Amino acid sequence: MKKCECKGSEAGFPLLEPILDDYASVSGSLITILQKTQDALGYLSEESIDYIAERTKIPVSQIYGVATFYAQFRLKPIGRFLILVCMGTACHVNGASDIVDAITEKLGIADGETTEDGLFTLNIVACLGCCSLAPVIMVREKGGEEVYGNLTRASLVKVLDNIAAGATAEGKGEVSA
Repeated sequence: MKKCECKGSEAGFPLLEPILDDYASVSGSLITILQKTQDALGYLSEESIDYIAERTKIPVSQIYGVATFYAQFRLKPIGRFLILVCMGTACHVNGASDIVDAITEKLGIADGETTEDGLFTLNIVACLGCCSLAPVIMVREKGGEEVYGNLTRASLVKVLDNIAAGATAEGKGEVSA
């Protein structure tokens, strides 16, 4: 195996040290390592996978095999706000397809895509477990998540506008409400 020439500290790999210290030598812990790496970095970059391979002595091909087999893993960066649209039965019956269409029209992205400005990523999920709020989305940002339910196209657009306005205000040094 070649020596990893990763951009360790520039890529944030000090965040991986505690993970790898805890799990690198534990047999069968690759999925846990990948989950915790994705939580720390937002996605599994080529450099982080090379670094994990170096530290765990697991072949890069095996790591990619696991990372591409499970839908939970991302190999591309996501936006600051990850929009999860529920497509469970209750949401589907109550118009989740219209919510997806509204997001696609408003943001110009489809499932799995990120807006050009890096603000939003859209993911359609099987169920969020909020059936009484159908149709529902969850918006995740580092540090938390917010659930928005009983959505219509109009209320969804307001949610997205408010999130974008808050992000813009933060970027200008203002305090968002």
